[in-house]
Amino acid sequence: MKNTPIQANIVKAKLEALNITDMNKASIREVVEVVNMIEAESGERYVRMEMGVPGLPAAPIGVEAEIAALKIGVASKYPNINGIPELKNEAARFVKNFMNIDVAPAHCVPTSGAMQGTYALFRVASVCDPKKDTALFIDPGFPVQKQQLMVMGAQFESFDVYNYRGEKLRAKLESFLSKGNIHSMIYSNPNNPTWVCFTEEELKIIAELADRYDVIVMEDLAYFGMDFRKDLSKPGQPPYQPSVANYTDNYVLFISASKIFSYAGQRIAMVVMSDKLYQRNYQAAEERFKIKGFGNAVIYRVLYALSSGVTHSTQFALAAMLKAANDARFDFVETLKEYGDRAHSMKTLFTDNGFKILYDKDVDQLIADGFYFTISYPGMDAGELLYRLMFYGISAITLLSTGSTMEGLRACVAPVGREQFPVLKQRLEQFNNDHQKNQ
Repeated sequence: MKNTPIQANIVKAKLEALNITDMNKASIREVVEVVNMIEAESGERYVRMEMGVPGLPAAPIGVEAEIAALKIGVASKYPNINGIPELKNEAARFVKNFMNIDVAPAHCVPTSGAMQGTYALFRVASVCDPKKDTALFIDPGFPVQKQQLMVMGAQFESFDVYNYRGEKLRAKLESFLSKGNIHSMIYSNPNNPTWVCFTEEELKIIAELADRYDVIVMEDLAYFGMDFRKDLSKPGQPPYQPSVANYTDNYVLFISASKIFSYAGQRIAMVVMSDKLYQRNYQAAEERFKIKGFGNAVIYRVLYALSSGVTHSTQFALAAMLKAANDARFDFVETLKEYGDRAHSMKTLFTDNGFKILYDKDVDQLIADGFYFTISYPGMDAGELLYRLMFYGISAITLLSTGSTMEGLRACVAPVGREQFPVLKQRLEQFNNDHQKNQ
């Protein structure tokens, strides 16, 4: 550690200041904070891969629409808790155009980011059936969703899907669902953190078991359309974004503007509930929330308790972006391909310097290049690897917090501009030279 790009005493002091003694236990936000502190004192810029933030400018269509909305005075008016009609209509069109799924506009509801949406859905789903008090995560996944359940005092179980792809998924899911205590299954597709994507066979299995055991499927589509192995960019034309919604009515979709439109700072997403689920009445939920209908409980009880609607001007922004995509005036997928190109280059830099790509296949296909990838280094567990990379000016998060059983790290490509590739190459070469004797 004597001649590393970042002085060892600075790294150690800042980790100590935040009481971080085990990098496996450091949250995303803790890693962000410690790197901020190290950069401030050292004057050295990190190659920052720890946080899933957009690395592209916000879609101008949205920015212009939001400014226009503010100028006509929407800032002084509370928005409808249900969402403005323009947004609801375009959201339903978007689901039809890019997923080939029919859903009523009334059942498309804006939330302040997908995280508010998942919180609300967890809250309602957890009380629909007194016998079902547990959520099931098909991991690896987004750690904060488990934190939401922890805050609620709710139960969850999880498993790493890596060894249960294809038909193997059926028996593994059934081992949980057959106990009768699972109210919902949650996963992201494409997946955060691994970038694996479920096949149609796997989505059918999830749907069949959801119907058999009466379980709600919560599909997080934060990276909508970003499996760049297929062209998912043409509205109304196949191929479409794969979804469990093709095979069951027991679904909720979360479609966020944060990544697909680089609109993370404005905190807006759409919760799309199937027509059947929205209207379904659960007696236990009715007794708890004093209202009939699953969708009504989500909107008029939980979302209303969290916020009096989503920021008014931001709803106009998302409506404009969705409309432009629906009308084929805005190819948002083409814009996002930059992430795939960066991932391909960055993966090569890592593998050329002794690293291995984890979660490397979707059953029998190589995974796509996209927003995230996962890495390991011989002879090091995840916590040690992250700790040592910190001295070389490289940051990420460990996979442990995501529910993975693999010893490795999640790397987000979005914050890493191409101008940093030479620095990343140099630092990885030095890291490998310093450590390969231990392999």
